[in-house]
Amino acid sequence: MTTANSASSARPDGTAGTGRTTSPVGTPAPGSTTGPVDPMAPHGHTDPGGRGDRAGQVETRGIDQVPDDERGGRPRQLFAVWAAPNVSYLSFVVGATLILMGLTLPQAIGVILTGNLLWICTGIVAASGPVAGTSGSVISRAMYGVLGNKVVLVLTGWLIAAAYLALNWSAASVAGIGLAGRYGLPDNSAVDAAVICAIAGGTILIAIYGYATIVRLYTALSVLLTVVFVVVTGYVLDHTDWSYTPAEQLHGTALLVALGTGFTIIASTPLSYSNSPDLARYLPRGSSPYAIAGWTAFGAYLPSVVFTTVGALAATTLDMSDPEAALESILPGWFIPIFVIAVVLNTMTNNGMTAYSASLSIQSVGVRLARIPAVLIIGVLGTAMTLYAILVFDFLTSVNTMLQLVVAVTGPAMAVAVTDLLLRRNRYRGTDLLGQERGGPFWYHRGVHWPGVAALVVGGVVSAMWVNTSFWVGPIAGAMGDVDIAIPSGMLTAAAVYWAGTRILRTIPRT
Repeated sequence: MTTANSASSARPDGTAGTGRTTSPVGTPAPGSTTGPVDPMAPHGHTDPGGRGDRAGQVETRGIDQVPDDERGGRPRQLFAVWAAPNVSYLSFVVGATLILMGLTLPQAIGVILTGNLLWICTGIVAASGPVAGTSGSVISRAMYGVLGNKVVLVLTGWLIAAAYLALNWSAASVAGIGLAGRYGLPDNSAVDAAVICAIAGGTILIAIYGYATIVRLYTALSVLLTVVFVVVTGYVLDHTDWSYTPAEQLHGTALLVALGTGFTIIASTPLSYSNSPDLARYLPRGSSPYAIAGWTAFGAYLPSVVFTTVGALAATTLDMSDPEAALESILPGWFIPIFVIAVVLNTMTNNGMTAYSASLSIQSVGVRLARIPAVLIIGVLGTAMTLYAILVFDFLTSVNTMLQLVVAVTGPAMAVAVTDLLLRRNRYRGTDLLGQERGGPFWYHRGVHWPGVAALVVGGVVSAMWVNTSFWVGPIAGAMGDVDIAIPSGMLTAAAVYWAGTRILRTIPRT
């Protein structure tokens, strides 16, 4: 990765350049201290009220470029930003799932270590944030074209984001509903709905306050949540059966099926965070891309590995088919409310980031809304999906099925993002990305960058053919004994199609 300050004069549509010169990558015009404004962004001002670097103030900036004089911080701050949402109750659930699938403890830990390596992709993509100075949902115009990007964002930025909001809110709601029952509240749908809405409301508030509040708040919460979850870990370790072996050990194809499915479930989380530039865009333009990628990836990888492993350890003696009841059975009564509150706070940190980025995606599509109403819209959609999931479906089944299915989209999308960044050597020009006029640098052919769209579609189809869930088994997976390699097949296919397409059509200048 590089932040080189030059760009080729070749046009993205593959035609010869006109010899025009360019200013440094992503920089405003000489002498200007403000960044360009996307014409679709309703809040393009750069007065102090729109700054994103003051905790406790509502951020009004949308997808418009962050000026140099409003940037600050260091890449190492990203560690806490990414650690807080990954000190997670859902990690316990996912880790336990690996043991419930029939894996031995060493096999489960191996899957956890390898599956979480996909956080490296999240880190690499984050490096584009300071260079472009805008959100990931705008940067992706380089991959899909101005109009093509709108269609992609409806899927990845709205629907899948809302589904992840529902997934995490469901995890917290199950715990919160249990705590409500412990304090004597009736067990009915009205109480369940009230708990869900309260958790969703707190999350949306975080997203409304925005970037600076997220950075400041998550630094403190990462410490608090770690302390609580370390205490839980201590009790789990005290009950762990280190000599655990499954009643029936898996061999041959059955073992491959469990390993492949487990890898897909674990890796689905880092692949869902192609929005990572959103939380790096306020860093100074000259920030090291290697530091940004490293702190982002490590901040997420470390707690994900630790607490997913704890979930696997818990399943060696506890019945983790009901993870909340299982964990509460080994915790002292006075600590259970603290644990549940930590679960809720963790969910708010995770979904706060998701809702924040999803609101930027809504603007990037072209909906003329300020960021705050956009947050409310995605929040309402996610809340409705949570109510449906909790009141209608089994929680654990919903978690596993969704995590496996979404990789057919998130895997290829992440592969396209990483491949594009490497091909361009992280040279993203914010002014060009924010322009949406016909014939602009990222208009390509009729507003669509066909290599990106083709890579996403072909990679998605290949991934879906290799996926194995209780809801859908791909034809190739079925023919191969139900082995799930949806992620590597989809990502490698998408990367290859994108690389070949851009080379054939010459839509990305060689550097």
